[in-house]
Amino acid sequence: MTGRAADRALGLLDGRPLPRTALDRRLAALRVGPRATALPQPGSPEDRQLTRWVAQVLLTEALCEAVAAERGLPVDASGPARLDQRAAVELGSITAAAYEGSAAVRAVHDAVTAEVEAAPADVARYRELTARPPARTWRLALPDGEIEADPDTLPLALADALRAAPAGRWVTAGPWTAALLATSAPPRPPDPAPALRDAARRAAFVRWLDHQRARRLTLVEGLEHPGDPDQPDNHHRH
Repeated sequence: MTGRAADRALGLLDGRPLPRTALDRRLAALRVGPRATALPQPGSPEDRQLTRWVAQVLLTEALCEAVAAERGLPVDASGPARLDQRAAVELGSITAAAYEGSAAVRAVHDAVTAEVEAAPADVARYRELTARPPARTWRLALPDGEIEADPDTLPLALADALRAAPAGRWVTAGPWTAALLATSAPPRPPDPAPALRDAARRAAFVRWLDHQRARRLTLVEGLEHPGDPDQPDNHHRH
């Protein structure tokens, strides 16, 4: 699609033109929003890249709205979601923005990844790589108050004297005086399976979404993907 047809459309979903008015509204809202001063100068190459980026967010939302309707998925009316930095990076900026802003995107994500789980071997490997020796915390009485400390950070002579003395007994080792009041066991490390499962689901959603975009969306001239090396404003040439 080129020329005047491209001017009228955001893109095509299953061959059906989507009105560009949604893009105009989204860009206008950004121009008066709290980050307006950080946006590029209108008409600049950076501004055209922003327009392309917003267009891809809107196309992702429209695609997921269609999928949600086709599958009869419940789409709640809750407000925007917030992803942590790791999740946003794993999804990519366009998909992350669509996920945060669109309940339909979140509903489709949950539906298409519901059966994805982290591989047991990946969970075991993660535990192996992140295992740390158990560390206890000592609660100590000092002449001027109480503190909590890792025994390995204490002067060796003082730590040895405290280990040898009954709990609560004052000991002196060189210039240091203290009493060991209590010890606390190291906290049980969190189960990595849920976090690894979520990461696996995000990766699966990105693969699924890329396939659906390629199959169902048609981009128009001027609203190509901002990372497309063939569009004139891409600055990441090698």
